[in-house]
Amino acid sequence: MKKLARSYIWWPGIDMDIESKVQDCQVHGSIPAVAPLHPWNWPEKPWSRLHVDYAGPFLGHMFLIIVDAYSKWLEVYPTKASTSAVTIDKLRECFSTHGLPEMVVSDNGPCFVSEDFAAFMSENGVVHVKTSPHHPSSNGLAKRSVRIFKEGMTKMQNTEGNLNTEIEQISTSISVNSAHYDRSLAFGAPNGTSCQNKILSRQTRGQKSCQEMSN
Repeated sequence: MKKLARSYIWWPGIDMDIESKVQDCQVHGSIPAVAPLHPWNWPEKPWSRLHVDYAGPFLGHMFLIIVDAYSKWLEVYPTKASTSAVTIDKLRECFSTHGLPEMVVSDNGPCFVSEDFAAFMSENGVVHVKTSPHHPSSNGLAKRSVRIFKEGMTKMQNTEGNLNTEIEQISTSISVNSAHYDRSLAFGAPNGTSCQNKILSRQTRGQKSCQEMSN
């Protein structure tokens, strides 16, 4: 390459300049290009698409984070483990309160890709979408909720209160605080319309199979 370059042009230090340029190209060439991500369509109603992820280990626990894509309502379940069995149990508890979603979005964590988890989703008529392992930002809604939840819980450690109280205060604050979410955009309604009302006032999907799975 240097010989070819010198056959066309020359200046003092040309060999060193070429070597530096080649090394720079090799460094940048090893970094894969960032593929454009297809944005999620806005849900037509509350609790139709949920994004889930785990926060932890944190403060001696794992925390299952569940966030509604439409209203940004947040549910948090503390656990001692993040196995498929524990995840299914907490989702069953959540669904028995708020109803079945149409879709659940998660990453490719072991608890979300097991046969038991796939069976639980299928038996309840819920579409399970797993984001690309190369693009974890595809589940950005859950990732952001995890980060904000951990920040809030860290600040709460200097106050008095048990774990469940702290979780309730943080999750409610995140859900209704317009500093994190623009409610006029999230709810399709004027600011001041609470996401809790949006969640509780809707008609839930039938929970015909949200029961213990038979062996």
